[in-house]
Amino acid sequence: MNDSTFKKNILCIGAGYVGGPTMTVIANHCPDYRITVVDISEEKIRRWNSDHLPIFEPGLKERVDRVRGKNLFFSTDIDRGIAEADMIFVTVNTPTKTFGEGMGRAVDLQFMEQTARRIREHASSDTIVIEKSTIPVRAAETLEKILSTNPNGVRFEILSNPEFMAEGTAIQDMENPDRVLIGSMDTPEGLRARDELLAIYNRWVAPEKIITTNLWSSELSKLVANAFLAQRITSINTISAVCESTGADVTQVADAVGRDSRIGSKFLRAGVGFGGSCFRKDILSLVYLCEHYGLAEIAGFWNYVIQLNDYQMERFVRRILHAMFDTLVDKKIAVFGFAFKPNTGDTRDAPSIYICKRLLEEKARLTVNDPHALENAREDLKGLDGAGFEQDPYKAAEGAHAIALLTEWDCYRDLDYRRIFESMEKPAYLFDGRNHLDHDALYAMGFNVYCVGKPDRDHFA
Repeated sequence: MNDSTFKKNILCIGAGYVGGPTMTVIANHCPDYRITVVDISEEKIRRWNSDHLPIFEPGLKERVDRVRGKNLFFSTDIDRGIAEADMIFVTVNTPTKTFGEGMGRAVDLQFMEQTARRIREHASSDTIVIEKSTIPVRAAETLEKILSTNPNGVRFEILSNPEFMAEGTAIQDMENPDRVLIGSMDTPEGLRARDELLAIYNRWVAPEKIITTNLWSSELSKLVANAFLAQRITSINTISAVCESTGADVTQVADAVGRDSRIGSKFLRAGVGFGGSCFRKDILSLVYLCEHYGLAEIAGFWNYVIQLNDYQMERFVRRILHAMFDTLVDKKIAVFGFAFKPNTGDTRDAPSIYICKRLLEEKARLTVNDPHALENAREDLKGLDGAGFEQDPYKAAEGAHAIALLTEWDCYRDLDYRRIFESMEKPAYLFDGRNHLDHDALYAMGFNVYCVGKPDRDHFA
């Protein structure tokens, strides 16, 4: 049922990294739509209704403050939201399965199914259901089968509208997207539902940036986009190993290769590996899909992208170990950056988790610093001996034998490294896992500098 003061009622089930920012942008551009974001987590909703939002994203808080309480609302009353909704975006968690058939590869759809059953039970009028969560190809069939058994005569149309937001630039990606993808059934009802969603995006997105496809193409496109991006990162990281062995500089190689218009320069920056909630999960989902259809060779290709990413993280740890005389026992290492990328507090599948755990296995003492991810870092390293946390990077580095930079936050470029060097144990090491700092200047100060895909800068060599 429509609130008479608004053109339509839009509900989003899931108040996480996708649901919150997406609905905030829609609310800012569609003041005549009532937007409600619901979640089972009372704590998460409490924070969305406070000045301390549950996620950090540049530009998000200003936009939330602009519309919250006007046409953007956050609630735990999921059933009421469903009953009043004309359109429902589903942004629930779809993690990789940790049990049973497909364990470690297939997507765990239990939350998606639970949401579908809840929608079926409480919807009071014909409703458009929009897949926003990343799900396997043809998952819309599962939703349709569940929703079609509604005993109240309510009809549902399912659309696929995958998100292409990158954390740290989510608001920018939503407001000025490369493309918006909408998949629908090729039926009169499906096309009408598609047009309802088009009417929202047309408020601020140029028509030529909106792509319409069938449901299955839309669902697959999300997996393929993330797989291709991860593959590019992995490709340049493999070359970084070659560079370290031959004396080449991976930054120079990437620049030369990236200037080829057929290749381009994006995602050719070597580092300690990719992370985040999507890349590994989506590649594994693609692997499982290929295995399901008997495409073993293709599954093996994409699975090896994951293996090479793990290899890159382990290679970084071994480089630290070997540089520091093959022992890290009781040596303090200051970890600069824990989030999987800058401008976000998200640490899901961050390379820092693996690297820090491996360093702790070698009996190092860690002091982790990050401008926005310390809360999550504490949770990720909870209960592990030797892990400490410090908001001040200068204090984090005091008495350290080495610094390991794992996230390329801008603030790390602006630190007084001469002051840091003087406060550290000698010899002082700096391992730049993102090739983010001025290595010549650091070497001149006295640091032994190790980067990814570049020759060692060691005073003892």
